[in-house]
Amino acid sequence: MYKGEKVVLTEYRKEDIKKAQEYVNDAEIKGLLSPGIPYPYTLEDEEKWYESQSANNDKYNFAMRTLEDNKYIGGCGINSIDWKNSNVIIGMFIGDKDYWSKGYGTDALKVLIKFIFNEMNINKIKLNVYSFNKRAIRCYEKCGFKVEGVLKQEVYRHGKYQDDILMALLKEDWV
Repeated sequence: MYKGEKVVLTEYRKEDIKKAQEYVNDAEIKGLLSPGIPYPYTLEDEEKWYESQSANNDKYNFAMRTLEDNKYIGGCGINSIDWKNSNVIIGMFIGDKDYWSKGYGTDALKVLIKFIFNEMNINKIKLNVYSFNKRAIRCYEKCGFKVEGVLKQEVYRHGKYQDDILMALLKEDWV
C-alpha cells in the first residue's frame, strides 16, 4: 500500500489478530502505549477491534510490515481527525522487539506523515508520548516533531508519576 525504505503500511489482516494480541499484552509494550490497556487484552477483544476497522470511518489504522519478508511487526494510524481545524492525532507501536532501534519506526512514521500531509491535506499532526519513552521521542524528533507541551505527572508507570509530552508537526515545517 504505502512503502518506505524498510516497511510497508498495509491493511490489517485476519492472520495478524493473534500476533497483535500478543504484542499488546507484552508488559513492556503495554507500559508504552497511551493511554494504555491496563488489563489483559483477550483474543475476542482483538477480533472485535479488527471487525470494527473500515475504510469508511475517520480512523485509519495500518499494519506495519517489513519490506524484506512482509512480516507484521506493529501498527500505526490516525486515532482522531478534526477536519474543520485540519489536524490529526496519531499513534504507533512496534510489537516485535527484534525491530526496535533499527529505523523501522522512523521509516513507518515518515510514510504515515507523507500520507497525512499529501493524501489527506492535513495541516497538523499531533501525538502524545510518555517522558520515559526515549526511543520514541528520538524517532519523533528525527521526523520533525516538536514539543508543544508537557502534562506533568500525568500517568503512573514504573512505580512513579510520569510526564505525558505533547508533540506536533506542522505541514509547513515538514521537510
